[in-house]
Amino acid sequence: MMSGTGVQRKSEWRLLVSDPWLQALTGWLPLLLFLMIYAIFAQGLPRDLAIGVVDLDKSQLSRMLVRGYDSSPTLAVTRSYSSLAEGLQDMRGGELYGVVLIGRDSEKHMMLGIPPEVNGFYNSQYLLTGKLVKAALAEAHMTTVARIDVKKRLLGDGARVVSEALAGAVPVSTQVTALYNISRNYAQFLCTAIIPAIWQILIVMVTVYSFSIELRNNPSAGLGGWLQDKPFSALLNKLVPYTCIFWFQGLVTIIGMFVIAGWPMHGSFAVLACAQLLTVCACQAMGALIFFLIRDAARAISTAGAFSAPGLAFMGVTFPVTDMIYPAQVWRSLLPVSHYMDIQITQANYGATIGASMSDFINLFAFVVPALIVLALAYRYRLKESEIVDKREAGLEGEVRA
Repeated sequence: MMSGTGVQRKSEWRLLVSDPWLQALTGWLPLLLFLMIYAIFAQGLPRDLAIGVVDLDKSQLSRMLVRGYDSSPTLAVTRSYSSLAEGLQDMRGGELYGVVLIGRDSEKHMMLGIPPEVNGFYNSQYLLTGKLVKAALAEAHMTTVARIDVKKRLLGDGARVVSEALAGAVPVSTQVTALYNISRNYAQFLCTAIIPAIWQILIVMVTVYSFSIELRNNPSAGLGGWLQDKPFSALLNKLVPYTCIFWFQGLVTIIGMFVIAGWPMHGSFAVLACAQLLTVCACQAMGALIFFLIRDAARAISTAGAFSAPGLAFMGVTFPVTDMIYPAQVWRSLLPVSHYMDIQITQANYGATIGASMSDFINLFAFVVPALIVLALAYRYRLKESEIVDKREAGLEGEVRA
């Protein structure tokens, strides 16, 4: 004979199969979202970002500069303008990512030893794209200017070999050594952060939605009717099936990123898998806490979305944690995916030992506190429902006697 726990878990799996929203949120929708995110950034390196040029000099120097910008793999000179206002207007309209203004008499100034006036404009509202355009413009400009200066030194300033002319043209060189993501692959940089952020949203939302189904199916009995005499068992049987599903999704994701896609993984898959399990449990604890505090399906789902949606912004990948204001840092500490990302970065990029990630594991373990609060609230609601039922029965008994 099947135990009560077995019946409850079987009932939860049956609910998962029969409810179309649960099927979507735990099945095809995560797969579709993850594949779509990967497809968007699959190219890895942004190329041919459109920029415009305002050439007021119309000289050999200005044409060399334009060819230099266009030869950059990151940039593509797609438009020329007669005035800066026209170029800036198209940039504000989203048609361009940057505009370069080459001032009048630039070639004349260079012949006289005066630095020519060349100004670059880019839209910093596109954070990552803006930084790319800025860096590519600076690199292409300096390369072109250095090439001109080397030719000038070879022809008339006494330099006898190219190395000597290059040393005079570029006396100080810069070497940038990436600690990880050496190829600057944007798919590796962004997908490894965006996918866990979406994953967290799905876990929290599914947790809240699964609880709301119990209210919908038992409007008269309420939470107490579902919790019955064993709130802990009811909560466990409710959450365990989804824990297994989302943990499996997480494992498939890291296999896809670090094995199939071949992105570097210098650490331990076992450590990452343990971190994922703790993250799933932590997200479920926060989702359950939101639901039990609000006890209204619509408001709880809205609150869960508002809580988990800023995960990408607050996890410290696209914006440094040290530059966040204190409220943002507090919010970040309440998001399980932030601590998971710290573990993933140290494992995948640095190959750190588990000891180096111990503080993040402790932070994930700390989400047992909201789990205990949920359990206490569950027993409290069950006790209230019992008192209400007892009063109703006592009232009915009094009516019968009367």
